[in-house]
Amino acid sequence: MSRISRLTDQLFTGADLPRHTGQAWIDELTRWEDLGVTHLVDNRIEATDLDPVADFAPGITYLENGEDDLGQQMPDAWFDQGVDFTLDALTSPTAKVHVHCHMGVNRGPSLAYAVLLAQGYQPVAAMSLIRAARPVAAVAYAEQALDWSHRRDGTPAGRRRQERRELKAWRCANPHDTVRIIQQVHDGELRARLQAPGVRSAEGRG
Repeated sequence: MSRISRLTDQLFTGADLPRHTGQAWIDELTRWEDLGVTHLVDNRIEATDLDPVADFAPGITYLENGEDDLGQQMPDAWFDQGVDFTLDALTSPTAKVHVHCHMGVNRGPSLAYAVLLAQGYQPVAAMSLIRAARPVAAVAYAEQALDWSHRRDGTPAGRRRQERRELKAWRCANPHDTVRIIQQVHDGELRARLQAPGVRSAEGRG
């Protein structure tokens, strides 16, 4: 699965750069630049690429917006900071923002979902857009993003209930095997590390 998935002309979501700042890391960052990415919203708390990105791609503006991915309640400040930064960037017609986490399964897509809601997308339409662009995305914090959006916009109670029901129905109609997908991503990362220059393959170990 690609590390970066296009949602709109200006908005991407997905995973982070490869683990080590070697050639694969540089190649992936160059790919993002070739796609026109001008801003990164990094939703990991466990890692950051702030300094190496500043060194290799000084034209990219970087926001550290880290939170754990433990199924916890995400604070409103997490949504506020990431969404406000993204919307401010997107006022420029030439800006393109990559909203990412580690695997591009939960945190990055959930923050991107909040951005789409803030841009006026309907909740189910935004979820459908993300899942179509990035099938591995579980968007685990979408319901929290929707509640955040309702509070932010002062959405009437009746509409809140309706949109929650619609999102729940969409979930039921579009199940996601998150555990299997995360394991596949882990397996792919392991294979990539074993195939990296200077790393002996599992088959070659004595």
